[in-house]
Amino acid sequence: MSQRMERVQKLARQVLGEEIQNLKDPRVGFATVTFVKITPDLRHARVFVSVLGSDSEVKGTMAGLNSARPHLRAELGRQMRMKYLPELVFELDTGAEQAQRLDEIFHKIHTEAPTDAGEER
Repeated sequence: MSQRMERVQKLARQVLGEEIQNLKDPRVGFATVTFVKITPDLRHARVFVSVLGSDSEVKGTMAGLNSARPHLRAELGRQMRMKYLPELVFELDTGAEQAQRLDEIFHKIHTEAPTDAGEER
């Protein structure tokens, strides 16, 4: 990936992250933009969002973000000078949850390990 695309994606992440915090929609809870992946033709952007809360709060936040898509896209256009304004697609970033699950599994394996080397399971 070119340095220009990396800069564009980083700036888009910053702009969208700030604008999401300013949304007045009560459905939108605590959401953090973790990564923005923009296609090379600048027509589409996948916005990965990490959301804290219960399943219903996560669903509400995602619904709120999807309904705010035109506003967020317009703000992106105002703050970034780009030839094309990308269509935004919000996706839930579950990387942190998966890492926590793996950590719990490793911890469980470690604590259940046999204490005697000759002992078999």
